[in-house]
Amino acid sequence: MALSELYTKYNRVWIPDEEHVWKSAEILRDFKPGDDTLQLQFEDGTMLYSLDTSSPQLPHLRNPDILVGENDLTALSYLHEPAVLHNLKVRFVESKIIYTYCGIILVAVNPYKQLHIYGDAVIHAYSGQNMGDMDPHIFAVAEEAYKQMARNNKNQSIIVSGESGAGKTVSARYAMRYFAMVSKSGSKTHVEDKVLASNPITEAIGNAKTTRNDNSSRFGKYTEISFDRRYQIIGANMRTYLLEKSRVVSQSESERNYHIFYQMCACADQPEFKSLRLCEADEFRYTSMGGETAIEGVDDRKDMEETRRTFSLLGERHRSADVFKVLAGILHLGNVAIRNVGSDRSSISSSDPHIAAFCDLLGVSPDGVTRWLCHRRFVMVAETVVKPVTSKRAVNARDALAKQIYAHLFDCVIQKINAALQVPGKQHSFIGVLDIYGFETFDINSFEQFCINYANEKLQQQFNLHVFKLEQEEYMKEDIPWTLIDFYDNQPVIDLIEAKMGILDLLDEECLFPQGTDQNWLQKLYNYLADNPLFEKPRMSNEAFIIQHFADKVEYQCWGFLEKNRDTLYEELIDTMRTSKVWTDLSFSFRSSLYLLMETLNATTPHYVRCIKPNEEKMPFEYDSKRVVQQLRACGVLETIHISAQSYPSRWTYIEFYSRYSILMSQQELVLTDKKQTCRTVLQRLIQDSNQYKFGRTKIFFRAGQVAYLEKLRLDRLRGACVTIQKHVRGWSHRRTFLRMREAAIILQQYVRGQRRIRKSVTAAALKQGWAAVVIQRYWRGHLTRQIFRMVRSSSIIIQAFTRGWIARKRYKKVLCCMVEVQKALILQKYARAWLARRRFQTLRRLVHNVQLSYRCQQLRKKLEDQVRTPPQKNSTTLTWKRWGGVLLEEVGLVGWSLKEVSDSQVEGLTFKVEHLQNENNQLQKLFQEKMSVNDSIGQEVTRLNQENMVIPELKQTVSELQRHKQELEEQLEEQTRGMTDLKPRGVVVNMIPNMAAQLLFMCVRHADYLNDGAKLKSLMNAIISGVKKVITDHQADFELLSFWLSNMYHMLNCLKQYSGEEEFMKQNSPRQKKNCLQNFDLSEHRQIFSDLAIRIYHQFISVMEKALMPMIVPGMLEHESLQGISSMKPTGFRKRSSSIDYWASMIFRLYSHLPVFVSDPVLSQQAVKQTFFLVGAATLNNILLRKDMCSCRKGMQIRCNISYLEEWLKEKDLVQGTSAMETLKPLCQAAWLLQVNKTTDDDAKEIIEQCSELNTVQKIMYFPCPQGLLQDREGGSSQLMLDTQYRFQVTFPFTPSSQALELLQLPSSLRLGFITRI
Repeated sequence: MALSELYTKYNRVWIPDEEHVWKSAEILRDFKPGDDTLQLQFEDGTMLYSLDTSSPQLPHLRNPDILVGENDLTALSYLHEPAVLHNLKVRFVESKIIYTYCGIILVAVNPYKQLHIYGDAVIHAYSGQNMGDMDPHIFAVAEEAYKQMARNNKNQSIIVSGESGAGKTVSARYAMRYFAMVSKSGSKTHVEDKVLASNPITEAIGNAKTTRNDNSSRFGKYTEISFDRRYQIIGANMRTYLLEKSRVVSQSESERNYHIFYQMCACADQPEFKSLRLCEADEFRYTSMGGETAIEGVDDRKDMEETRRTFSLLGERHRSADVFKVLAGILHLGNVAIRNVGSDRSSISSSDPHIAAFCDLLGVSPDGVTRWLCHRRFVMVAETVVKPVTSKRAVNARDALAKQIYAHLFDCVIQKINAALQVPGKQHSFIGVLDIYGFETFDINSFEQFCINYANEKLQQQFNLHVFKLEQEEYMKEDIPWTLIDFYDNQPVIDLIEAKMGILDLLDEECLFPQGTDQNWLQKLYNYLADNPLFEKPRMSNEAFIIQHFADKVEYQCWGFLEKNRDTLYEELIDTMRTSKVWTDLSFSFRSSLYLLMETLNATTPHYVRCIKPNEEKMPFEYDSKRVVQQLRACGVLETIHISAQSYPSRWTYIEFYSRYSILMSQQELVLTDKKQTCRTVLQRLIQDSNQYKFGRTKIFFRAGQVAYLEKLRLDRLRGACVTIQKHVRGWSHRRTFLRMREAAIILQQYVRGQRRIRKSVTAAALKQGWAAVVIQRYWRGHLTRQIFRMVRSSSIIIQAFTRGWIARKRYKKVLCCMVEVQKALILQKYARAWLARRRFQTLRRLVHNVQLSYRCQQLRKKLEDQVRTPPQKNSTTLTWKRWGGVLLEEVGLVGWSLKEVSDSQVEGLTFKVEHLQNENNQLQKLFQEKMSVNDSIGQEVTRLNQENMVIPELKQTVSELQRHKQELEEQLEEQTRGMTDLKPRGVVVNMIPNMAAQLLFMCVRHADYLNDGAKLKSLMNAIISGVKKVITDHQADFELLSFWLSNMYHMLNCLKQYSGEEEFMKQNSPRQKKNCLQNFDLSEHRQIFSDLAIRIYHQFISVMEKALMPMIVPGMLEHESLQGISSMKPTGFRKRSSSIDYWASMIFRLYSHLPVFVSDPVLSQQAVKQTFFLVGAATLNNILLRKDMCSCRKGMQIRCNISYLEEWLKEKDLVQGTSAMETLKPLCQAAWLLQVNKTTDDDAKEIIEQCSELNTVQKIMYFPCPQGLLQDREGGSSQLMLDTQYRFQVTFPFTPSSQALELLQLPSSLRLGFITRI
């Protein structure tokens, strides 16, 4: 698509502006080819932007809102100056972010405020991360350099540049601090501390206050940090470039000399400095020329303590006294008074205290110094002439001597620092940190600015070639055809400066002439370089020349070029100073040192940090667009943008493109399973020109403006959808309003028409009839209403009656049901009791009958016997037998026999029957007794059954609980078996129960106690402790082994307590266990040793768990999109962030599998879970704080959803109550809540303070979109930004007695412990 087609309504463009450099405006009307104006609207009104009809140059288009504030400037669709300027402003002013990527460059904007983003926790957070996974940071660049050095075995360089006050020194210092933190050597040399300690010394002797910066580096520094094969620091080496010697003797207004002079003057009253004869800084000429001797907020006395401490750390404490002597001598030399003696002579008073102090401190002859400052020796052909000089030339000689002394002292200190930083060991690789001036241009530019800009030209050339090379590698990796890119090559400028008959060559030539002058050299430049398009002669000046550098045109004044290039000092003074004990003869050539520097940089992989100064007033987070754009042009950022814009600057992965632009896809395209092919199809349909994009292996490459075009199509589609929705909603609303209005109009019309008809047809008779009709209607309606009321009331009463009857019957039936059940029970009881009563009655009646029969039989026998003894008469006898027979028939009717006549045979028969009846009576009595005993046993059995029936409900409940417990145990056993399978234990762990080792070891201890062998017991205990320590040391990362020995050491500790014989530990012991207690030795001291060993194993165990879980935390908690439909994918520019894949299921599973499955006590498992959840919360929150793209309402919703998954997992494992794990996630929960709430009003601030009690003010204000003014005055507390992921909760080992009988312990044969015998 042509770029001109994007100038449509609602799009925005950038218009040049004098005050803000660029100003945004919205297009009001579509631009068509041939139009000579572009109708725009600014915030303050509309305007017509005129175009050149001959070659219309349309204004720069503004990027879509989705791309504004990107981490990487190369991710912008439109790559041009206003886009870069605006993106930096949004991040710096609105988001308070000082770092931004621009391809391989890290742009650092000086905040002029102390930020909480450089702590040790932040260093650990960036350690091991890929560049682009987190927010831009100097630590990310340092980590990338360190990682590439370790991965590719290639030396690295970090090039930090920028103008004075931009923050170069601080950035370089933080980079070196990062290397010192992540590569701790562990040796006793503390070389990391020495590397960091070199910074205060070099800043003291090489930094000074300027009008732009209170701590400006006045020299270039390349620090080469050496690493061994384990990539640990073993030393460092420092090279310096172009020290500003002129500052020693001359400072501009509001500037200071080097810091070290003011530090010494501030400590003049200390005993160590009494011999230096120092006084206040404003009393020395060299420290008072700028007018200011103090810096606001800087304590020179305290800084001197730090400087001296670092001298001691570097092992140069004894040499620091000599350094201070030389520095004090320079101050005294500046106060030496040189007066005129006539018109061509000068002299120094022999009583001048300053010349005496200078000579005394440096150990030189006062006469020699005094003489050769005021005289000069000329060597002629035939003789040598000593000639006096004027006071002006003498002052120049004095200042030249001071500058030379300071320069040599500076070199000497750097040499001593390098010697102190060298330790034994072979260098395997190194990382260099270059802290050098950026491109400089002032109102008056001299030799120093010329050298600085020359060095930046060389660095810029190296930078352009490196960027070009990286672009080529990226294209080759993605299999995209490489086309030659046209970019600015500054080789002609470099040739202008350093080629034969160039500026430097002509300068060296002029310096060879004794009578050479700056004017002669300038005239040579005019003559030889007039035809060069990059060299110009100013129109209004004959004492300057102009060079067109890559950044800007710079006008240089030729004054002092020859003198500064010669860097001359009279030979006589040099000979005099050679006698000093602190003098060293060192000399460096800037051109040769620059060549060596470039050779070093070209042999390394460079990483670039460009420091930007946002304003001249040093106001925190104030953004001056004019100053920033000057530096962007000078530091090569815009050149990077230019190179990227020439090819395919916008780069999206297929997943990002599919997620963002699926709204532009048709239904047929959405159903395709191959998302990569879907992206190809959609893009070919949307953009017809295939040259506007290229398909790589993993990314889609777009030319400038194409992403904006896709955003326009997406916005148009969304706008069309919104218009459609609005159309239907508004149509529905208007239809509803119309129908209501029409209905109201119809009603009004009806009433109006009715009134008209009434007025036409109304008469007196009609009124009477109408009134009568109304009365009739009233009574009739009243009658109908009363009838209806009565009917309704009657119906209601009937319904109520039936309802109440139904309710009563229901209640009655319910009561009756209960009564029927009671009645049934009573009937059952009645029949049961009746049956029992009848049985008792029948038994008693039978007994009574038997007794009566027996008694009567006895009486009858007696009578018969009496009658037999006295024989009666026949008639009487017959009557008597008849009477007795009737009696017997009456009394003994059941027997069925009768007596008709009495005879001997009959008596015998009766006797037999009587005996038979007696026998039967006896049997009946026995039967009665048996029945009585049966009745008693039945009663007892009934009582027992009643009691058992009362216990049955409790037994049923117990049985159900046992069944449920059995089911839970089976589930736990199955889960533990699955966990054991997943952990894949090896060796003896498979074949032994978790605590067998502890029990076996304790039995050996018990045997030694039984034998009362103290030496054997001590040897055994030492062997156990040392053996366990050796095992866990040799297997520090073996999760299963650590958990096994943690369990056994904990059980060993419990055994030592349980069998110690102390009453508090024996309460739950069985009698047999009490007999097995230790009898002869007290092992309470060893309990503490085993406790410490268990704590050590626990911490090591937690560290292994954290190492396993840490890679899953960020993908699972932050990058996993558990809520579909709210993702907001953005392009990642030059870098590709790690893909957000679905780690959640694996995270939950591995979290559970990494629990201590070998630990039998649940208390340890709960503590491990709590510690793990704290790690999850802390790591997630720290990552949010370091990734601004995560601070959104949508991400807050995702985080809260993922936290709910963790809570559900805890509930599933029944770990909510015992672990307090959710308490550790409170800071993360509050952070997620804070991302979702409003943060604008004072009430919002109060709510935030109440709800976010776990977050400190720094976390609320700096990294969450929170109102600074509302919170910073309300809260105090900690200013720590990051949570400490290394924090450990205190572990406890509660006493848990074991019911295991030691004598019943069985040893599996697979253990092969045949040497152990049971006693």
